[in-house]
Amino acid sequence: MFKKLIHMIFLPCSEVTLLMEKRNAENISPAENWKLNLHLKICKWCRAYKQKLEILDDILKRKLSQEKKPEINNSEIQDFKEKLFKNLDI
Repeated sequence: MFKKLIHMIFLPCSEVTLLMEKRNAENISPAENWKLNLHLKICKWCRAYKQKLEILDDILKRKLSQEKKPEINNSEIQDFKEKLFKNLDI
């Protein structure tokens, strides 16, 4: 009963999942953070979702860090500038 009351008063699970995503993307307010942490203490389903979210974020970060960034040398930059100036008639 207490857990259901907390879910209704503070945050339902649907809002908690959105807050977790928001917290990963940007900072959330201290009040939101407090409500989120309180909910996570009592809801095993949202804790499981949080763990899966952390795993996915780690996988994506590793994947993005492994990808090679294209290297552009000075001659390519100069060629681009020349084509740009030619098209702009400068």
